[in-house]
Amino acid sequence: MSRLQAALILLWRFASAMLVSAWTTSVIIVSAGDAPRRGFARLDYEDLDEAGVMLLAAMVTLTPGSSTVDIDTERRELLLHVLDTEDIDSTLSDIKLRFLQPIRLLFGGQS
Repeated sequence: MSRLQAALILLWRFASAMLVSAWTTSVIIVSAGDAPRRGFARLDYEDLDEAGVMLLAAMVTLTPGSSTVDIDTERRELLLHVLDTEDIDSTLSDIKLRFLQPIRLLFGGQS
């Protein structure tokens, strides 16, 4: 995959993630019933360079329902605040699947 293809895929995935997350977050906020279980989670960013980590952190924060709180360069992890931690493993896997591979191709690391 070329860098241009990776950039276009990342842009498409980010736009679609924003739409889906906005809808999901809206449903969580306005739905009657129990409040969502907010909490923190750690996402390892593996072998990304500094620019890639900053882009990943910004994309996570710009996607509704999650925010990057801290970047731990020693452990190579992002600390995230998540609106709903009920299925946190799925949420973290989704972030990695959608964003990590194309960012790795654009900013270094193994593909």
